[in-house]
Amino acid sequence: MSDLRKINIDGREIEVDGAMTLIQACEEAGIEIPRFCYHERLSIAGNCRMCLVEVVGGPPKPAASCAMQVRDLRPGPEGQPPVVKTNSPMVKKAREGVMEFLLINHPLDCPICDQGGECDLQDQAMAYGVDFSRFREPKRAVDDLDLGPLVETHMTRCISCTRCVRFTTEVAGITQMGQTGRGEDAEITSYLGETLHSNLQGNIIDLCPVGALVSKPYAFTARPWELNKTESIDVMDALGSNIRVDTKGREVMRFLPRNHDGVNEEWISDKTRFVWDGLRRQRLDKPYVRENGKLRPATWPEALGKAAEAIKGASKLVGLVGDLAPVEAAYSLRQLVEGQGGVVECRTDGAKLPTDNRSAYVGTARIEDIDDARMILLIGTNPREEAPVLNARIRKAWTHGATVGRIGPSVDLSYPVVELGAGRAAIDEVMAQDHSDKPGGVIIVGQGALQEADGAAVLAAAMKLAEMGGAKLMVLHTAAGRVGALDVGAVNDAGIAATEDADVIFNLGADEVEIAAGAFVIYQGSHGDRGAHRADVILPGAAYTEENGLFVNTEGRPQLAMRASFAPGEAKENWAILRALSAEVGAQLPWDSLAGLRQALVKDVPHLKKIDAVPENAWQPLAMGKLGNADFRYALRDFYLTNPIARSSELMAELSAGAKARGQEAMAAE
Repeated sequence: MSDLRKINIDGREIEVDGAMTLIQACEEAGIEIPRFCYHERLSIAGNCRMCLVEVVGGPPKPAASCAMQVRDLRPGPEGQPPVVKTNSPMVKKAREGVMEFLLINHPLDCPICDQGGECDLQDQAMAYGVDFSRFREPKRAVDDLDLGPLVETHMTRCISCTRCVRFTTEVAGITQMGQTGRGEDAEITSYLGETLHSNLQGNIIDLCPVGALVSKPYAFTARPWELNKTESIDVMDALGSNIRVDTKGREVMRFLPRNHDGVNEEWISDKTRFVWDGLRRQRLDKPYVRENGKLRPATWPEALGKAAEAIKGASKLVGLVGDLAPVEAAYSLRQLVEGQGGVVECRTDGAKLPTDNRSAYVGTARIEDIDDARMILLIGTNPREEAPVLNARIRKAWTHGATVGRIGPSVDLSYPVVELGAGRAAIDEVMAQDHSDKPGGVIIVGQGALQEADGAAVLAAAMKLAEMGGAKLMVLHTAAGRVGALDVGAVNDAGIAATEDADVIFNLGADEVEIAAGAFVIYQGSHGDRGAHRADVILPGAAYTEENGLFVNTEGRPQLAMRASFAPGEAKENWAILRALSAEVGAQLPWDSLAGLRQALVKDVPHLKKIDAVPENAWQPLAMGKLGNADFRYALRDFYLTNPIARSSELMAELSAGAKARGQEAMAAE
């Protein structure tokens, strides 16, 4: 029940919820309040004092607007709404004083600081500070921390806002960072000098309002005013995190998160943030043709001619859609291959997902349904590895009182879970319980649960459980392109087994599949990974930052990834390669532009035109099957090396080796 209160801010009367803090009420009124420690997604610390305002009729001193609620204000003598001033002489003097104190020990190294140009302290010192200093004492200095290969520290610049401590503790669920000492000896440090062990740690770089925490791989490579900024979508997992791609010339320099409350809030995983060096290495920049057992560079007409000749002469043609393929490429491949009498398949990991039942291969839950869930059941999924940002959301629900149950092997998810068993038997036990109180909530099924022979039975059981408990179902995918490919029907009845006796296979970036000897393989992709090594013809395609593409995330939300740079050398956009190949085959696809292709696409699959909207899926329960008796296995074996871009990244290889070494560390006897 809302508790609406009237409040007068700088002479403007507005009505807001009484639970709001003054800083939030000022934002509602369109008034900017400077802040360093306050962040809307973290707990309130109230320790920078930059957000001071004057409360008329209150104590004769400024109040911290982040720590005072509207309902705490007293009305005027005749019942008038309480009055708050944000630009009075008292406030101006207080902010100048706070800024002066913050800068006492701050080093004057703006020209060489990597945060220069996008630094909150710099901006606010210009807006609210003074142009002189009264302090002549020597500044203190603090030793830098080693937090690992991702976050570089310059702790002398730290203003003790504690955002990094609150983020790692509350959102990432690790406890390595904290503050020690008092007064001038206070400093942010890590427990026993430990490095950070979380796949969300890069977010503290964005949170730091000064240059104390900066990106180690990006440091000193570019300044913000040199960069072109493009809003796009991440494809490192199936969450569809909203990102900003910063490019300098043709090079991608960094990825930053964009705010989207319905998907990733404003966090991204470390793989999303730091994988950009993989876009520069092992790139396919020209067509290749295998001759006498060896690949040699070829021209586009030669490579397309060779591929077309193989397709036309195929007795059994199979198209494979890889994990990073945009919807347009999957749709084009399906039209091309099925037009030649072949079949296509996008479930390259063998997941037993139904082909024509969206409520079964996507589910009915939205990502934001997790926020209000009182009960969350995980079946055969390790969200900390499969979708770290989604895992942080589950952790947030747990902090708000949700109970999280797990059916699957025990792993640390950064929050306590109720262990229900590691195998299929636990599903039967949960089904046998009394569900008459209909607790609701969300059931999340992982790909690891669907890849075994009884995957369809597991999915049917999960849907039955959702019905019995009045819960919503979410199928947590691991491949960014999978839901979109399922939407456009890039599947066949035999599944991945269709490749077994195929004589020509068109591999659209499916690098996780082992293709047996014998078949003629046409590979289209961006990197020289496993698929390219097995290929007879290589057609170099664009990566996800180099073409406009549509991706549908794990909840079924279509989103647009925008081109931020151009593909290297002679590489082309994926849909354009397939269009050119169709002309060579003699079955030209009926579009000449991306716009034409998208018109045909939304005509066939209408819900894809509703960008950033989650369609309602009609509930169609699957027929119950026989469950096996084995324990569940999780889909990902190495979080950092799941796709060709990540496997081409030196930094991802270093992080993978570090994670492996930590897992093998001998524990000391106690």
